[in-house]
Amino acid sequence: MSEQQPYGDLLTQLDSGHLPRHIGVIMDGNGRWAAAGGRARTFGHKAGAEALRRAVEICREIHIPVLTVFAFSTENWRRPQAEVDFLMRLLSQYLKQELPLLQEQQIRLHGLGDWSVLPGAIRKLYEDVKTATAGNKKMTLNLAVNYGARQEITRAARELAEGALSGALLPQNIDEDKFAACLDTAGQPELDLLIRPAGELRLSNFLLWQAAYAELYFTSRLWPEFSKRDMLEAILDYQGRERRFGGI
Repeated sequence: MSEQQPYGDLLTQLDSGHLPRHIGVIMDGNGRWAAAGGRARTFGHKAGAEALRRAVEICREIHIPVLTVFAFSTENWRRPQAEVDFLMRLLSQYLKQELPLLQEQQIRLHGLGDWSVLPGAIRKLYEDVKTATAGNKKMTLNLAVNYGARQEITRAARELAEGALSGALLPQNIDEDKFAACLDTAGQPELDLLIRPAGELRLSNFLLWQAAYAELYFTSRLWPEFSKRDMLEAILDYQGRERRFGGI
């Protein structure tokens, strides 16, 4: 689908009072998209970065408060070193190039995952962009890098355990709110919609705690093909669902 295809007809169908407050996206299918066109996987990753920009732009346009994207998982280190190195360079390039857009659109950048093991230059660049955008209030972009939901939950459990051992926290006072406050998404709206492209039907260790009551949307569209129209179609599908949260 061409990104030039208009999507105004879908905008008119949106219920502005029933938009998801927090959308998560597993950006999958870059390699398969490239291979289908006879190109290297790196070409697919570049196209995936362009799809990310489209996703950010349309979410900002319709006033979605939080967008979380799965950029690099804890398992992705197992890929060939050349591909990992390329992804690190692409991350660095993304942080540099997207800062003007983030500032213009008043978007705050926030990282999920353990960034401490990333190359020092990337860590500094991330901290610089995070600091520069900290005052932006219109939207938050969560960039999940070296992220795994089980690892996030383990870190939260460890933090609570340390608080209990120090006497700062009574074990009987640990509840869902205190646990959520130790997660990487602390203080953010609950995840409402989780989008998984590329025809895969699994969560792949992404936002497991946060997705407890999220609506799941699966599509065969490969991530580099994912357009603004695709994002709006996912949101319209979400708006057509009845969310009962265990009630009647």
